[in-house]
This record gives sequence, C-alpha cells and structure tokens, in this order.
Amino acid sequence: MSTTSSPPDQESLPPDGQAAPSGRHRRALASAMGGLRAAGALFSAPSGPAEPLLGNASRRWVRLVPYVIALGFVATLIPVTTEVLSNDYGIPGALAGALGVAQAAPLLLAVSRPLLAWGIVIVADIAGAIVVLASATPRAAPWTPMVIVGYLVLCFVLSVRESRRTVLGIWLVTVASGLVLDMFRPAGSPDTTVLLIVLSGGVLLLGTLLRERGEAQRRLVEQETISEAERSRRTLLEERARIARELHDVVAHHMSVITVQADSAPYRLQGLTPEACEEFGSIAAGARESLGEMRRLLAVLRSEDGPDGERAPQPGLGRLQQLVEATVRGGVPAELSMPELTLVGELTDVPPTVDLSAYRIVQEALANVVRHAPGARTQISVSKDEESLLVIVVNGPAGEHASPVETTGTGHGLIGMHERVRLVGGALDVGPLPGGGFRVAARLPLADPDSPSS
Repeated sequence: MSTTSSPPDQESLPPDGQAAPSGRHRRALASAMGGLRAAGALFSAPSGPAEPLLGNASRRWVRLVPYVIALGFVATLIPVTTEVLSNDYGIPGALAGALGVAQAAPLLLAVSRPLLAWGIVIVADIAGAIVVLASATPRAAPWTPMVIVGYLVLCFVLSVRESRRTVLGIWLVTVASGLVLDMFRPAGSPDTTVLLIVLSGGVLLLGTLLRERGEAQRRLVEQETISEAERSRRTLLEERARIARELHDVVAHHMSVITVQADSAPYRLQGLTPEACEEFGSIAAGARESLGEMRRLLAVLRSEDGPDGERAPQPGLGRLQQLVEATVRGGVPAELSMPELTLVGELTDVPPTVDLSAYRIVQEALANVVRHAPGARTQISVSKDEESLLVIVVNGPAGEHASPVETTGTGHGLIGMHERVRLVGGALDVGPLPGGGFRVAARLPLADPDSPSS
C-alpha cells in the first residue's frame, strides 16, 4: 500500500508577518516601561512637605493632572457611595452622604498632604464599615467597592511620596483594622477584607518600587552631571597649566634675560654715563616688577583655587606716581593730576576691585602710548566725587623724531579695559581726538559690586 506525503497544512504555518506583531508588542512594552520609569523619576523628584504631587513638573498642565484625577474620583465616589449606602444598606441619606464625603473628599488633600489625607480616610472608612455592619444587612461587607477604590488611589499616592517605613506602617494598620472588622462580618457576606489587604499591599509595593527606581535614576543623572562638571574643570585646569608653561617658557624667560642684562650692563660696558646707568637700572626695575606680576599670574594659572602662598598686595592708585615716573624714564612726557586731598585722605575708601581696575586702565593706556605714540605728551587725571571715580588718560600725537614701536595692535588692551570696567559696573569711553592723539576715560563706581548693599 503506497502512501503519499501530503504537503504541510498551510494553516499550521505561521502566516507572513507574524513576527511583526511580536516586535510591536515588544516596542509597546518597552514604551510602557519607559513611561513608568519617567513617571517614577517625576514622582520621586524632591519636594517640600506641602508641595503638590508633580509640583516640580516644568509644564503647568502636568502639575494640574493630579488635581484633575483626584477631582474625577471625588465627583464619582461621593454620589455612588451615598446611593449604595442608602439603597443597599438602608442607611439614612444624611449619614450616607456624610460618609461619602469623608471617604472621598480627602483625595484632593492627598495631592499635597497624603499622610494627613490617609489619617482622615482610614477613620472615615472604619466608621463607614461599622455603620454598614450595624445595618444587619445579610450581604453587609465591611469594605464596600467604593471604599476599596478610593483607598487604593490613596495608597498609590502615599507610596510615591512617603518612605518605605511609613508605607509599611500604613499597610500594617490596614491589615489590623481589616482583620478586626472582619470578625463582625455576617456569615455568607462577601469577604472584602482579604481583597483590600492584597490589593492595597500590591499598590503600595508597586508605587514604592516605582518611586525608588525614579530616585535611583535621578541620583544617577546627578552623578553624571557632577562627573561632567569635573571633566570640564579638569580640562580647564589642564589648559591653564599649558598656558602657564607657555608663559613661563617664553615670556618669563625673556623677562629674566632682560633683567640680568640691564643689571649687568654697567659692569659689562665701559664708559657709560650716569644717566645711562640710571636708565639701565630703571629698565631692570621695570622688568623685575613685570616678572613678579608674571609669576603671580603663573601661580593663579597653576593653582586650582588661586595662589594661597602669594600674599603680595595688588597695585592700586597709590602706585600711580611710580608708574608715571617709570613711563617718563621710558621717554614719554607724562603728567599725573591728582588732587592732594584725594591722594592723601579719600582713597582709603575706594573698593579694592575699583582701585586695581583704575591702576590697570592707566597702566594699559600708558603702555599703548609707549607702543603707538612714543614721545607724545600725556595727561593723566584722576578725580573723585560722591559716587564714582573718574580716570582720564589723554595723549597727543607721537613725537616728531619718534617712530611707533608697533603700527598695528591686536586690540586686546582695549578689550581688557572694557572687561575691567564692566566687571565693576562702570563706563568706558575711548577714541581718537580731532587734533590727533587718543583719549581714554573711565568712570568707576565707588560702591563695590560684591558688597551686600550694592
């Protein structure tokens, strides 16, 4: 007897595209889990003791969602509870309405104060259970369906806001009260106590896991933010160290060579006049001062928090005279106009930041004169009124027999002036003069921008 193999049943084969629904299911499950994680992170955001649920959300409609949901439950549970207690258990309408309000209305309070709302609800639920059991109805259960629904909603809010110990205490109170009331349940009536204990425990566990998962994710994000800030800070320190090495290898080295050459010139060169020796001494002194400031700058760049070991005071208006004298020795006829009263008595109340900024502005302005207009007659005027300090540096055209050391500039000096003035809240006016020359005018406030009164 011959047998023929029949082709496989077409209906037993998976139809084309069967994997697609599985893939869609996985994507839907992943999306749901992602939504739960996002909700957990939102629920677990740190909040104050009376801050509403989702009160840290950035969008207003998200912050209103808990109120809308709570209001929906309240508007549904109160009339349903009143109707069921009146019709099914024969409880007077006024008492049924009062129990409905006491059991459901605190859900609105639970948005901001869930523990207080639970205290009200558990008392109202126990009182309602006693009233239902006292009605002597054959099917009287201590916990009505409306009580269970409202209590589960409250348990979820509690679990995402309170600590694990508090949540465990709430569930133990629920178990104890349920078991005690169940002892008075009529024979043959529905056993809703076990249902309430199991469902409330599950909801409390789910909400607690959701909150703790969100807290873990939030801490992870905070740690990643701190790590990113540390990496940025480390990169900044490495860049500052590199700049410090460049300055030390180039500028500081050449300044040291200039100082040594200027100091040793009177001993190496024969026949120098006293004026020439004095000029070399001035060059050496200026180079040493610049080298000292360079070393302080290097200490700042190499340190994470600033040069702790450096305690030398910063220059200020009290050293303007020395700065002008050094400029005069460099071949620029400069004059300083500073009232004697201001120089002696009124500069002591100038804030240190303003004092340093005024000195640096004059220093940079004179350096520009030396570079771009050597030999130009320069006037420096410093005056002070009740609210501000006015620093003005004006120079004329370059000397007839002098050629500029630099014909073009980077503009960094003027940018630095603007930055210094901006940091102290002042105003700066710079520009060429109609008859030739240049003018720098800075008005600096005498109130320290970092002082509490400013």
